[in-house]
Order: sequence, then structure tokens, then C-alpha cells
Amino acid sequence: MKLVSSRDNLVEAIAIVQKAVSTRSTLPILDGILIEAGSSGVKLTGYDLETGIEALVDADVMEEGAIVIPSRIFGEIVRKLPEDEVSISSNERMVIDIESGTSKFSINGISAEGFPKIPVVGDENKIILNQDILRNMILQTIFAISNDEGRPGLNGSLFESDGKNITLVSIDGYRMALRKEEIGSDIPVMKFLIPGKALHEAARILTGKEAEVTIYASTNHILFDTGKFRIVSRLINSEFMAYQSIIPSNSSTTMKVDKDVVLNAVERASLIIQKEDRRCPVSLSMSDEETLIIRSSTELGNLREDVKCSITGELISVDFNHKYIMEALRSIEDESVKFMFSGANGPSLIVPVEGNSYIYLILPLRK
Repeated sequence: MKLVSSRDNLVEAIAIVQKAVSTRSTLPILDGILIEAGSSGVKLTGYDLETGIEALVDADVMEEGAIVIPSRIFGEIVRKLPEDEVSISSNERMVIDIESGTSKFSINGISAEGFPKIPVVGDENKIILNQDILRNMILQTIFAISNDEGRPGLNGSLFESDGKNITLVSIDGYRMALRKEEIGSDIPVMKFLIPGKALHEAARILTGKEAEVTIYASTNHILFDTGKFRIVSRLINSEFMAYQSIIPSNSSTTMKVDKDVVLNAVERASLIIQKEDRRCPVSLSMSDEETLIIRSSTELGNLREDVKCSITGELISVDFNHKYIMEALRSIEDESVKFMFSGANGPSLIVPVEGNSYIYLILPLRK
């Protein structure tokens, strides 16, 4: 194998595929990146048997071939090469030469024959989306995925297509993040549970505002394909919570407020709350129909801030984990939002003033 490429192109591709390289495998070959040089170009692959990432690299191929190179050292070498032009070659003894300018590294590689094949996902079920739309949907919901391995059904986001709309839903037991986007009228009806890791890596490769990404789904796997990068992941084979049933159908109190004003006030309140102390909430209380009072009080001190708003219904006081409010509000692009409260102890919603493009549900802390 012999090829010539640019350092910047290699650095970008290596950084992407390294996220799928195993760090705890008993198989040494999974600690490496598969390099394949063929007539159609060069492809780098990382695969940990759960998630696989492929990256196409612009390169001139002088000799076709394939080999596996240790991931960590490959990335470190390429990042520190002195020139932009990089030559990579290998011989029958599985030695890989990496040359750039006056630098030449010789690294022991592994035969590509033992590298596991990434599952093939058919094109029977596919949806084509704008990359920017999908990336925003992921970033606006991924923070509510549970890290509790004892609840595998909540370790990912539910992806639903009803033929017209795409919905992404994440729940961690204390909150829910739902984002809906109308796509068209001729998309397949699908429903599957995507692991949080796959969504996180998908968001990293979705960078084109005008570009598209194609999503392919099978019974057990999902594929995100941007043309330059491909991510294949095993789906979560578990039941997702019946999220529609936990969304309150009515509220006792509705508050319309400037999103950034509330976000900034809660961020200031969080300054005196110890990060891991769930017993110190941010309190939202209402003195009249036009004033929201945001308070926090800890051993460090206390804060009170009055926020102008518009309130209809019962005047109440509710305690929340400050992190949940901040993460929800930071993901919203609207200038104004509605808070819908179900008393002091019932689930509270943050929704658009108009439409139904998102719903954030947060459970209050018990007083």
C-alpha cells in the first residue's frame, strides 16, 4: 500500500474515526484504525463492535492495499508532522512508513484480514434530512439521555417518523426533551432507539448547513451517511417509555417569559449552589401576575431576582434542579417561551409560545 494525502485531511478523519476505536477490548486489532487504499480512494475505519465510523480521505493512491495501525500513535504522529504532504506506505512485513518533510516514522501494523466487518445496513428504509436540522434536533435532546446502565431503554433517544414529521425524544427519569420537525409527506414510517454515543458522534459529523445526511435503518442497526463520513451503530433493543402518557394535558398555571432573562437569572442563582448538591434547588415563585421571583439559598449565601413575565392561573412556588432548567433553555432558539405548571409538585413543561416543535418536561423537587 502506498498513498499521499494532506496532513489536515488525515487529522480530521483520524479524529472522527478514533471515537469508534475500542479502548478496553481484549482484541488488539480493535485498538487500531483500518486504512484501505483502493481505486476509489482511501478510507479510514474505527469499530468497537457496537459503533463503526468510516471516513473518506482525499488522497493519491500509488499502490492499493489495507492495513491496521494503532490508533493513538497514528493520531499523535500525524498531528505533529512538519509538512502538509504526508506519504503512507506499508510492506509485506506489516511495517508502516509515515513520511513528511524530514520526518520518517516506521510503525508496526497488523494485517487487515482480522479486522471485523461493519454490518451492512440496507436501503429499504431511508430518510434524507438537512444536516443542520438533524444536528440541532440531536443537540436539543441529547442532554436528557440517561446514563443509568440499569435502564437500557433510556440510554438513547427514540427516533420516530410518522410519514410527515420526525420526532426525537430523550428521557432520563427526571426530565424529558422532545423535538419535532416537519419534513415532508413522503417519508417512511419508522421507530427505533438510537444509543446516545451514536447520536453524539453523528452530531460531530453533521456540519453542512446546506448539505444532506441519509439515515438508513434495519431491524438492528442504523447508518448515518454524509458522503464523507458514515456512522453505523447497533440499535438499543429495549422498550422506550410511553412518553405521550407523561405529558400533562392541562396546567394550573401558565407563564410567558423572555427565555434569556430566565436563563441568565438561573445561571446566576446556580453560582452559589454546589454542583452535586441536589438538596439546594432554584425556587421559582410568583408574587403577582407579572412577577416571577427566582431564589437560591445555600451555605455560601443566597440570591433573589425578580423577572417580568405574564402569568395566568394559580400563583405557585416550585423548586427545580437548576441544571435541568438551564440545559432546556440553552437548547431553545426562541426569544420567548411558555412555562406550564401542574401545581407545585406536578410535572412542568417548557413549550413554544406558538406551535409544538419542542416540549421540555421537568419534574420539580419535592419541598
